[in-house]
This record gives sequence, structure tokens and C-alpha cells, in this order.
Amino acid sequence: MAGRVRLAVGNGTPRLYQPSFPRTRESRVEVAVTRSPAVYLLASAKRGTLYLGVTSNPVQRIWQHREHLAQGFTDRYDVTRLVWYELHETMESAILREKRIKNGSAIGRSN
Repeated sequence: MAGRVRLAVGNGTPRLYQPSFPRTRESRVEVAVTRSPAVYLLASAKRGTLYLGVTSNPVQRIWQHREHLAQGFTDRYDVTRLVWYELHETMESAILREKRIKNGSAIGRSN
């Protein structure tokens, strides 16, 4: 929706103009992404360190990683680039998917 916000100048005073009824597909997708449980993969650089996480608010969580507000692994290793994400209906399904991905990657490393 940020792409749809325009700056309107009337009487010399700039103000934000936003359509009153955003009926575009993009606006519905944005709402779905911000409020849906998701599994996401971050990287530090190409062929760099990876981080797999799960969250109920993907937009906010990715922003926290990029601004280094999430203390711990991602802050220590500068893992800030979003590589992949997958939205889910429930948090339980997102957590199960994260566990399946982590278990699969461990099996691949042992061979």
C-alpha cells in the first residue's frame, strides 16, 4: 500500500493522499502478509550464514532483523537479507514446517 500513497500539494501545504477504498489485489496481499504466521529464511550474504525462523508478523520481524533489534544469532552474524518465506494458516502449521525444514537440512549434512 505504500506504493499507492501519493504526496498531494494543495495551498502550498504537502500532505499524504491515500485512496479511501484500496480495492487492489496488492493491498489485500499486504494485509495477509503482515498478519499471517510465516516461516522465513534469512542470509548474511550470497553463500553466507543462514537463519530459519517462524513469526506471526513477518513484516515487523524482518524489519527487526534488518535494524539489528533482534538480539542474538542474526545480530551477531549480520543475517539480514530475506531469501524466502512461506505463509501459513496457523502458527502450529508454521512451527511444524520449520521443524521439517530443520530436520531435513540436518539429514542432508550427515551424509
